[in-house]
Amino acid sequence: MAGESKPQGGEKKGHAKVSLNVGNSRGSARRGRSADDEAENRAKARKGAIFLGVVVIVYVIYLTVSGQMGSFVEALSKVDLGWVALAGVCFVSYFIFGVIAYAIAVYLDHDSPVGIRDLMSVEASGIFFGNLTPMMAGAIPSQIVRLTRTGLDVGEASATQFTRFIMFQLGVVLFAAIMLAVKLGFFFDTYGDIVILNLVVFGVHFLELAGLFVVCLCPRFVMRIGNGLIRFLSRRGRLKNRDHWHEMVNVQVMEFSRIFKQAAKDLPSMGLTLLVTMAQLASFYMIPWFVLRAFGIEGDFINCLAAGSMVQMVATAVPLPGGTGGAEGSFYMFYGYMFGPANINAGFIIWRIVTFFAPTILSAPLLGLRSRDRSLSIYQRVQRIKNRLLGKSKSSPRSSGATFRPKR
Repeated sequence: MAGESKPQGGEKKGHAKVSLNVGNSRGSARRGRSADDEAENRAKARKGAIFLGVVVIVYVIYLTVSGQMGSFVEALSKVDLGWVALAGVCFVSYFIFGVIAYAIAVYLDHDSPVGIRDLMSVEASGIFFGNLTPMMAGAIPSQIVRLTRTGLDVGEASATQFTRFIMFQLGVVLFAAIMLAVKLGFFFDTYGDIVILNLVVFGVHFLELAGLFVVCLCPRFVMRIGNGLIRFLSRRGRLKNRDHWHEMVNVQVMEFSRIFKQAAKDLPSMGLTLLVTMAQLASFYMIPWFVLRAFGIEGDFINCLAAGSMVQMVATAVPLPGGTGGAEGSFYMFYGYMFGPANINAGFIIWRIVTFFAPTILSAPLLGLRSRDRSLSIYQRVQRIKNRLLGKSKSSPRSSGATFRPKR
């Protein structure tokens, strides 16, 4: 979720952009692969939706066969829908903070063609395809595709998305680290040695984050390792489309590193992005607290935040759509004692509806959103508003000489 400070409206002096020219054959091949990735994502999403439909049916059958359906329906009948609505507001906040994080990146590129509606589509795409693919694997490719539709080429869109992903992962790890530091004693006293599993999952996320920073900060080292691995696999006939992988290593790694380093120079924007990311995660992790209140249960707010971060880390580590299995198991483990036996099944269903099923369904109509007016970038619009508020000239920010890049 980091800001991107590279002026995307033209070439920088002394820096030749490698293979990012829209008119060349490599750019065309990238766009073709982008379309193929989108088609593949849609196919995976359909399979994920079918899988999750089957999971819901199995869950209903389980409640019926186990004789818990009566208590489940009774618990649902006592739910205060006002608190459920507030839980829904929390997820809306999660979505809004995600759009804001993207907007920070776009704002730093003074001539970016990306608008707010575009960013809403990008965020909705991450929710929709991420929820319906194993380990949210479909989120990033689908978001890159939607960024390219705004006028960015694939290299620029990939670099923007990759930088945002790094900052989001940093937020996830930092939030979990804070919760573990503050509530580690509570976790062990309440849940016992099972918390060690969460520490292992946290360690995996930390190593993943460290690997991403190595890619960004030591690109030539990564390129040497990557090319060596490509040659090794190619000689043994285990690698298809060798040119594609060489391009990924030699072009994209350097592009990712360059974009991230330029974004990192603007420390205030990076700090602001991190704060927005933390607020976004808090909006998601606090939802179980509102669900508890819907059942008339007083829960400790910080404990709920801490448990929420642990639940999400386990769920995202499960290689099934929607983290199926991990979401159920971790929710029952961390929130079971809070809800109690009579309410835990109903509580889980409401939590799952608010955080998963409803967002997945409601994000689908947002996938096609596109900003219509691209005559001004987000930066230029903000500057125009500032000028009006300060009583300055009402002329367009473009009058300063900035050249806006037209939509490709």
